[in-house]
Amino acid sequence: MLRSVSCDVPCGIYDPHLAAVSAKTVHTMNKKLTDLPAPGPSPQESLEHRNAIVRMVQTKETHAQLCKQELLILWSDYFKPEHLSMFPDLHDAFWKAAKLCSYNKQHVDLAKSQELMDVVAKISDMFQKAEAAKKK
Repeated sequence: MLRSVSCDVPCGIYDPHLAAVSAKTVHTMNKKLTDLPAPGPSPQESLEHRNAIVRMVQTKETHAQLCKQELLILWSDYFKPEHLSMFPDLHDAFWKAAKLCSYNKQHVDLAKSQELMDVVAKISDMFQKAEAAKKK
């Protein structure tokens, strides 16, 4: 499996892109679940409706977990104690993101999945600023 985030050894390649895509997928699945029309009266329509729900929930679960995994790798492997001076709310942002990943697995809540996308964007911004600071 190709990963955009990895450990320090040997490559040291980090990128929050996959976390952002996963957060967006969670939000998209919440939107699709919210907008899903009621099933028709036939048993086949009911079966298709249940199948659609199961597939969307499974996708949402998978991507919420992937988002959490990717963020935790960044948090534990990329960001160092010296980054706290640049980003005093670093730990709070990651903690909130991890909690939102878990919440979004358990619920269909567009506001919370939007919060997840927003905090992942904030973490991505921190990452970009940390990368820019390395080049100075």
